[in-house]
Amino acid sequence: MTEARILIVEDDQVLLENLAEILRSEGFEVLTAEDGRKAQMIASEALPDLIVSDVMMPDMDGLEVCRRVAARGETPILMLTARGDAMDRVVGLEMGADDYLPKPFEP
Repeated sequence: MTEARILIVEDDQVLLENLAEILRSEGFEVLTAEDGRKAQMIASEALPDLIVSDVMMPDMDGLEVCRRVAARGETPILMLTARGDAMDRVVGLEMGADDYLPKPFEP
């Protein structure tokens, strides 16, 4: 059985590395991207089983990444962000996210 492939999209390098390490220790294959454009490229080439994406990023925000990825396929998307109010969650879910996890969170 192949391990599940997770793409983490996060511009905070420390959080990106910590989350990647946690997921690798649980047996997942982890791909990373520091911005939305790179995430979109990796998602179309590597076809991850799950995308965990920050919302607020330079270049292309996570909501736009979510909209574009959701329009192309069935990859589940978990939005991970410091913006955790109800309206932000509604917008994220309407853009195609499957769930929304506010920061900070317990690994």
